[in-house]
Order: sequence, then C-alpha cells, then structure tokens
Amino acid sequence: MNIKVISRYVGYALLVSALFMFLSILVSVANGNDSALAALMISFTLTFTVGIFPFFFVRKTSAINLKEGYLIIVLSWILSFIFGMLPYALWGGPFTIVNAWFESVSGFTTTGATILEDVESLPNSLIFWRSSTHFIGGLGVVVFLLLIIPSSSQMKLRLTNLELSSLSKSGYRSGSGKIVYIFTYVYFGMAVASFLLYMLAGMSPFDAVNHAMSVTATGGFSTRNLSIGSYNSIPIDLITMFFMLLSSVHFGMTYVAIITKSLKPFRNEVFKFYVWNLLIVSMIVSVSLKIQGVEHAWGQAFLSGSFHVLSYASTSGFGIGDNSTWPVLPSVMLVFAGITCGMAGSTSGGIKCDRVLVLLKEIKYRLRCMLHPASVNEVRVNGRVVNQEVIAPHILYLALYLLLIIFSLALNLLFNPHNTNAVAATFTSLSNVGPSVGELGAVGNFNAEPVGSKIMYTIDMFLGRVEIYPVLAVVMMVFSKRSK
Repeated sequence: MNIKVISRYVGYALLVSALFMFLSILVSVANGNDSALAALMISFTLTFTVGIFPFFFVRKTSAINLKEGYLIIVLSWILSFIFGMLPYALWGGPFTIVNAWFESVSGFTTTGATILEDVESLPNSLIFWRSSTHFIGGLGVVVFLLLIIPSSSQMKLRLTNLELSSLSKSGYRSGSGKIVYIFTYVYFGMAVASFLLYMLAGMSPFDAVNHAMSVTATGGFSTRNLSIGSYNSIPIDLITMFFMLLSSVHFGMTYVAIITKSLKPFRNEVFKFYVWNLLIVSMIVSVSLKIQGVEHAWGQAFLSGSFHVLSYASTSGFGIGDNSTWPVLPSVMLVFAGITCGMAGSTSGGIKCDRVLVLLKEIKYRLRCMLHPASVNEVRVNGRVVNQEVIAPHILYLALYLLLIIFSLALNLLFNPHNTNAVAATFTSLSNVGPSVGELGAVGNFNAEPVGSKIMYTIDMFLGRVEIYPVLAVVMMVFSKRSK
C-alpha cells in the first residue's frame, strides 16, 4: 500500500478546510479582529502546512488500488474532523476537547447537533467556520478532492465509484466522470439561490450566507439560539422549507429538470414515495399538535408540524419552535421521519427512502412468490426491473443500520444507564438529523450528555455520513493485516 500517494490526496482534503479557515479569518478581520482571530490563524497555519507538505515529497500519480481508495476516503474525513476542531478548541469557552470534537464531527457530517447553549455568544468568524464545515461536508470532503483531480485520471473514476453509492448514481443520466460536476453545479446553485432569497426575506447578509450554507447541506447550524424560529417570519420559514425539500431530492433529478425545463423528472417513483411520506407524517403531526393543545390555531399547527417533519426528514434539523414539550405521538413521528429521510443522491442522511421503497417492494415480491410460486414475479422501480443481486446490498445495509443502533444504544446505556435521551439521540445521530426529541430537540443542545455518549454519537454521525461500508472495509483491512 502506497502511503505517500494516500497522503497526497488526503492533503487535498485538508487544503479545502484550510481555504475556508482563511475565509473565516477574513470574516474576523472584517469584524474588527474578533476574539477568534488568533485561533483561526493558528488552525489555518497548521492545516495548510500539513495539507501542503506531501506535495513537496510525493510525485503526482493517478494509480491507486481499491484499498488505497477506501483509506483515502476514511482518512480524508477523519483528518478533516481533527483539524476542523482546532478553531473551537483553541478559542476555548464551552469547547472542551470532547465538545470541540463533537461540534467538528457534527458540522462536517452535516448532522447539526450542537453542544452550544448560546450560539450567539460566539464571534462571527467562528460562527462562519461552523457553517463552513456544513458546506464542506454537504458537498463531501472527497467530492471537493475529486473536483481538483483531472477528469482523465483513473483515480477520479475509482474514487467517484467508491464515494457515491449505487443508489446515488442510478438517478444520473451521465457517466461517473460527470456526476461530480452535476452534483456540484446543483449544490452551488441552490446555495446562491437560497442566499438571495433569504436576503430578500429580510435576513442580514451574514445570517443569509450562513443559513444558505447550512440549508443546502441539510445541516441545521444556525446563527441564532432559536434557529429559524428566532426570525418569526413566515416567508423565511417557507424559503427554508423549500430548500430543505430541494436539498433532500436527488440532485440528478433537479439538474435534468433545469436543463430540460420540464417537471417530468419529478414523476420519479421514489420522489412520489418520499413526498407522500412527508404529507402523511406531516398531517399526523399537525393534527396531533392541534388536538393535544400544543398549537391553538390550525394554521400554526400545520406550519409547525410540516416544517419540523420536513426538517427531520431532510436531516436539516432546523426549528421554528421548541418541540421539547411535544406529546409522544408527534415526537415519535419525527424520529420516524428522521430514519427514512430523503432521497439518495442528495445531501440528506438516514437510510434513504429509496431503500425503504425497495424493501417494501421486496417484501411484496416474496409474498407473491410464496402465494403464487409458479408465477413470474419481478421487483420494478420506475418501470425498470431490479435484480436480486442489486437489492441484496441494500437489504444488508438496513440490517447493518439496525445492528449499529443496537450496539450504539447498548454502549450509551453503559455510560449512563439512566440516559433517557439515548434511544432517540442514537437514531438521529446515525441518520445525521442532529436534533432529537425532548430536551435534545430542535432548539436544545447535547452539552449535558455524558462524555462517553458524545463520543458514541460522533462515531454514529461518521458512519451515517459515509454509509458504513467504507469504514467497515478499512477496519477489515486493518484486522486482516494483524492476523497475518
């Protein structure tokens, strides 16, 4: 295994973080050299130095094997987490080492959970860095790397195939080499559009750019303690809902719809399944909020219910109210929405509604085979036959997801047997939703959680972001070497 080549490409990922740290320094200077300037300058210097170092000693090469590709992906994420926590840890305040790690992992994985009890007490430059980690993580540390690698490189093709799941690639009408650019065009386009609309709705330029980075990445970090609810503005609520939905839809569909100027791509069966899920769950939550007296007006009940359901389903995690006192039914429905989540090929996390639809069709297929063994049965999605060889990995992923939930929950309860937040927080961490329910809700924070639980949540966030398989591949590589 060529460690030098791996270090060169991981260096690219660190240079991306260094670029946004430099932009954060400019924000600090623009705000009169705020209190995070020194922390950001030290962090930038260290990150840039480590990122650029391999380029002086490692020759440029495009030849990598499968194992090296997996290591590049996993190390790029982990080192981004480590260097990304430096601005927090060096600034201090509420950021202990564990808290800085938690905030960094939550940012890069676009989970959006936070340990901060008072976001507004942070200097603007650190708030900008915090939102930047969402923006980097939403597009993907490795996708930023792929944008730098020449299109003709075999390295680019191999890493594209490793970084994007088959579910993500299936909706694009282009080869692997163009998928990265399509994803990027849509991502930056939505970021610019949301920024402009937030400005028109009354946000300050600083708040608009931070929320634009956050909503496009389906992250959820806000510049305000009360999240989107602090603006008390229906136009801002609706803009946020629109971009939470758009960011959780397959980017390939959005791209094709724009270039063809047609809504035909949205006839997609998975999209319809996702939208119906949102409508049904939103209806249940909204009616429950009104009947149980949480909201007094039907209009506010439907706005609050649909906003929070879409927030959890898209894994954005924004809030327009305090859902910590919600009754059991709407709270459970939020967790359900945060498990199924949005579509593959978007920035949303979770198991993806694509896999849920395939699972339901596979169950129907098996039942038909049992009842009518002599008949010809097929699993079809969007009119196309899906082979059992294609379905099997996704069913296995669902099983792995469930096993990880059980294992993580067991460890959380080991750290604190009386932690009533462990169940929902484990689900929302692995699904990259961020906020949970109860005191860890949309305007709550994870600061009071046990240290062991915080670390476990960050592991879940990472596994959810890379969709488990790359990490398991690297772990298997490590243990297979030790057993020799």
